[in-house]
Amino acid sequence: MRLSTRIALWAAAVVPLLVVLAGLLLLPLVGRDLRHQQDARLAERAAALLPSVRALVAADSKGRPKVEQNQQRKVVDAALDLGVRVTGTDGGVLLSVGPQPDGPQPDRPDAADVLPTEPGGGPVTVREHGTSWRVLTRAVGGNGNGRGGGGAAGSGLLQVIAPTGPADRQAAAVRRRVLLVALVSAPVSALLGFALAERATAPLRRLSRRAAGLDPAAAPGSSGSPGSPGSPGLPGGHGGHGGHGFLPERTGTTEVDELSSALALLLTRYDEQARRTAQALDTARAFSADASHELRTPLMSLRTNLDVLAAHPDLPADDRDEVVAELRQDHARLLDLLTALSSLARGDLVQLDAFQPVDLAELVDAAAEEARRRHPGTVFAVHAPAELRVFGWESGLRIMLANLLGNAAVHGGADGVPARVAVRLAAEGPQARLTVDDNGPGVPPEDRAAVFQRFHRRRDSPGSGLGLTLVAQQAALHRGTVALTAPPDGTGCRAEVTLPLPRPDAPTLELPARRDWLTGPGR
Repeated sequence: MRLSTRIALWAAAVVPLLVVLAGLLLLPLVGRDLRHQQDARLAERAAALLPSVRALVAADSKGRPKVEQNQQRKVVDAALDLGVRVTGTDGGVLLSVGPQPDGPQPDRPDAADVLPTEPGGGPVTVREHGTSWRVLTRAVGGNGNGRGGGGAAGSGLLQVIAPTGPADRQAAAVRRRVLLVALVSAPVSALLGFALAERATAPLRRLSRRAAGLDPAAAPGSSGSPGSPGSPGLPGGHGGHGGHGFLPERTGTTEVDELSSALALLLTRYDEQARRTAQALDTARAFSADASHELRTPLMSLRTNLDVLAAHPDLPADDRDEVVAELRQDHARLLDLLTALSSLARGDLVQLDAFQPVDLAELVDAAAEEARRRHPGTVFAVHAPAELRVFGWESGLRIMLANLLGNAAVHGGADGVPARVAVRLAAEGPQARLTVDDNGPGVPPEDRAAVFQRFHRRRDSPGSGLGLTLVAQQAALHRGTVALTAPPDGTGCRAEVTLPLPRPDAPTLELPARRDWLTGPGR
């Protein structure tokens, strides 16, 4: 059921109920006002009749019938539509005109008289045969004093009487009007509630149509390939509104605007999660494809050597040692390749929450110690400050340093000269600069950019061709740069890495747009 229909039904039910409740509160007030009006009329008429009634009672008490008749006519003329009963000082009824309770009649002498026999402070209600009357009783002194008290001897009574029927009919008319208004208000309030609800929910319907019109397949970057055009926002970064193209609109209705913003944020997070999932799938496919392609040669070599050992159990010791050495080399190459591919995949999928303040100088010292253990014939010289902190991914920085130093140790040295590697770390302005120099043959200028591509290696290189690719990946992840140049003395090769130093006023770090080191082009 539509929201506007629900509001219309609620309005149709609630508004008549409110009208009835208001009527229940109003009717006693109306009845009281009508009674007050009737009592005021009785008091006004009693005040007008009192002089004539006083003269009537006095004439009766003095036995003057002609005067009594004249006063009776005056009372009758002044009574109009009200009932008037005058009782003499002896308790007999001197005058009874107009509508009033029947009381004792000649044919019913035993009938009870419901009218009060004593003057009171104000009008009272009496009932007879289902009919109600308002009666105002005033004492009338037979000695000319109209303020005789409380039915004292020698005083008469003036009773002004009015039926309550007209007031009751007016109250009944008010009740009928309240019910009529309640009945009419049901459809009217339903229509008004529906119209107002339709107008109020129009922004919600527009928002619903916009949300229903979203097509994930047509959204830019919906393929999930990282770095594709039109795919703002990165896993772990601060994307805009993602590939959904849904932008919150200001409608002036707070609830709708909040819902629109929440929907845009939800879609942005959904797009981000979808990109992460797609990137993970692409990385897994690339890992599988690269591993199957690059492992084919060492695996075939392993099998060939194993077949040789199986087919020639009596192989001479020198030949057997040579085959076993090749097996070990192939095994090491397989292990290095798988480790490098795994590191590339980790770098492509790392999230921003893995970054934290890291002491780069400490990592450089640790990487140099590990390189000395792995390459005992290489001389490593480290020049680094006691502490130099950067905001980075510690595991990724360790991977970068290990590959930088390992690459320099493997390719440094020439013609029997031991490799010498000089590592220098220093803070230069807003960035940290790391240089790794070796005394090898160096890299020609035309090849210095290509060495950072995947699986790029020299024919005689024992590595997997991913070492410098890992270095470039980590430099990019940390918003830094890496380049190969020649050392100042012109001999060997220099790898230079710059990383930004953290600044208190710097904006929140975002991961770079390029995240396809494993899934991108191989060469």
